[in-house]
Amino acid sequence: MKKSLVALALMGAFSAAYAQSSVTIYGTLDAGIIKRTGATVAEGKRDNNKLGFKGVEDLGSGLKALFQLEIRYEPDTGTIEGTTRPLFQGQSRVGLQGDFGTVRLGRGLTAFQESITAFEPWAGMPNPAGFQTDLQVAGYVTTFGSGSDPLGPAGNSGNRFSNAVWYNSPVFGGMFQINTTLGTKENDGLATAIIGHGTAAAPQYPVGANGVAPYSISATATNGPGALMLAYERNAVETKFWSIAGSVKPIEDLKLMASYQQQDQTETVLINPKTKAWVLGANYTVGVTLIRAGYGQKTPDNVLNNPNLVKTKQASLGADYNLSPRTYLYVEGSNKRQATVINTFAMGIHHNF
Repeated sequence: MKKSLVALALMGAFSAAYAQSSVTIYGTLDAGIIKRTGATVAEGKRDNNKLGFKGVEDLGSGLKALFQLEIRYEPDTGTIEGTTRPLFQGQSRVGLQGDFGTVRLGRGLTAFQESITAFEPWAGMPNPAGFQTDLQVAGYVTTFGSGSDPLGPAGNSGNRFSNAVWYNSPVFGGMFQINTTLGTKENDGLATAIIGHGTAAAPQYPVGANGVAPYSISATATNGPGALMLAYERNAVETKFWSIAGSVKPIEDLKLMASYQQQDQTETVLINPKTKAWVLGANYTVGVTLIRAGYGQKTPDNVLNNPNLVKTKQASLGADYNLSPRTYLYVEGSNKRQATVINTFAMGIHHNF
């Protein structure tokens, strides 16, 4: 009898301890066919493919330990995404959560980059029909010397900080939240010198330079069917970026969104250093189909050592057909006008697990 009681007590203690911790394995598989102007039909993707692990441990008194790791890969070849990107390209963060908010350390999207995707009709998916990786960031991640992480290794994603600290405040009044990211000067160094306000003999940011400590901050407010965001970011070579965005749901099945953003490269680009952009978008649900639509402009599109201003105009339309809560088929097209016109058509399948 005593042995049975001891066994039950041990089992109860083990069950209680196990219930206080949880680990989730999740991910996405996205593959399709894509055709661009001037290119042959190829297998492509609409979204980043990832394999993730996240966990939470209840430490008591309202305090929790958190972690999250994300591997990114190419489904058509089975290889890790990119040849120079880290194993946990998506993110690798660990931290604590409590009444004070959430604090995390490691690598991940900046506060601005995490917040802005809620105001883009393709939810930040980096496909040609979407706007987030170009217009909605005013060219911030595509122009040399800019992006959130200009000092990272060549080919590394430009919208994340490594060696950084994140703080997300509690949601005040059920509406307002402040999100911040502070990076350190620790990095792999600049691969190509940036002259900026310097000279060829003494560039402002020489090869191997650490730059300044980057930071990013966003403030979000949600009230019923409406939401707003304000964000500001400065990267390691002192490129500054700010954005304002909003969305509203006039009816349950319709979401309208808009954003305006500006990039300022005054420290490193001496001719036409500012780029402005705006995007309008809509999501409309009809039965099991989600319709995505958007239009945006970016001007000027500054490229280092090229003072010519190129205005970008993009219109996109797509639809998702939900086969289940986790799987959908998609079809989409876009028309992007810069110095030339690029039309893109894609179709494929997306699965979440």
